[in-house]
Amino acid sequence: MARIKTFDDWVEIMRMWQRDLDLDPEIFTRVLGVYNLEAKYGDLHADEIEFGEFVGQRKWEKVMEIPDQRMRDAVLNMIIYQGDTEFASNEQQRLLLRNAPSDYDLYSIARVFVEETRHGYQMCHLLVNHFGNDGRIEAEKMLTRRADQGTRLLNAFNNPVKHWLDLFAYQNYMDRDGKFQLQMLSHSGFAPLSRSMGPMLKEESFHLGTGLTGLKRVAKANVVPVSVQQKYHNKWLSGSLDLFGNDHSSSAVWAYIWGIKGRPEEDKEDTEADRELLNDYARRQYYEECAKLVGQVNASIPGDEKLYVADIRFNRQIGQYAGKRYSVDGRILDSDQYEEHLREVLPSEEDEQLLAELFKREDWVEARAA
Repeated sequence: MARIKTFDDWVEIMRMWQRDLDLDPEIFTRVLGVYNLEAKYGDLHADEIEFGEFVGQRKWEKVMEIPDQRMRDAVLNMIIYQGDTEFASNEQQRLLLRNAPSDYDLYSIARVFVEETRHGYQMCHLLVNHFGNDGRIEAEKMLTRRADQGTRLLNAFNNPVKHWLDLFAYQNYMDRDGKFQLQMLSHSGFAPLSRSMGPMLKEESFHLGTGLTGLKRVAKANVVPVSVQQKYHNKWLSGSLDLFGNDHSSSAVWAYIWGIKGRPEEDKEDTEADRELLNDYARRQYYEECAKLVGQVNASIPGDEKLYVADIRFNRQIGQYAGKRYSVDGRILDSDQYEEHLREVLPSEEDEQLLAELFKREDWVEARAA
């Protein structure tokens, strides 16, 4: 049985989690002013289920209206995983609150930190208020896992974000994956989950926007070598591609059939879904969007050396390319070549040492007014 009985009980545990992160709450009030964590619910795309075998039926307002236990379990699982990523991202980034390169960056990370906490809060609001004892147990467990202990549910959210270049790439790629996931959930047949997504998407747009802007600012300053910048693009792009899951996923198929998780912009799609390749469809849309954004960053680089977009098969741990030895330009390498290649195109200790020196300069990233 869960120890918590009400959402207020859960909030007290969340406050303990915040204290465990060893963050001074005065940072947030000083930078952001007075703020309140609250659950926010927006409008539905449609009152009726938009796809799958229940299309046209009214969306479910209560868990017990969902007609099958397997479907209820699937919705519960989606909420758990989404919430886990929100709290994990704060744990990954928390040390950067102490060394922001400018007042603008301090404002940005403080806002992102508060909004990511609110997103986790939102998911736990759903768990506690709609899923009974199972939901209360999972909401409590949400605050016991830790990224620095490697216990977050998705491995990409157990990797520390070490510095501000790392953070900008993380926000551009990982938070952009988050946008895609939220878009897919915004079409859910479970109405409270669908209503949660609109406010979250509005806040998420700021997070990934600051990441892209940060990468442009680093590129324009032209202090960090392009070859070093590239390694952080490679790191977080490949990790983000894995977050879409297996290419042929039975859970994605059933989620679509059941009407509980759609395609990224289901209401704008005019073609029938290929149910066997739902994850891969979203992943390739994401990859194409990232390629366009790298082009935007390249426009900020003063010299002739430019960034590239690593091959979609590079450094993959999930899906049909998991464990395959593809290079950043799509070549198949032998084992020794591949290990050497990874050392060349992913961040190394030497890169970290170089960046530590460059970060002592005030001009390593283009200045921006707060």
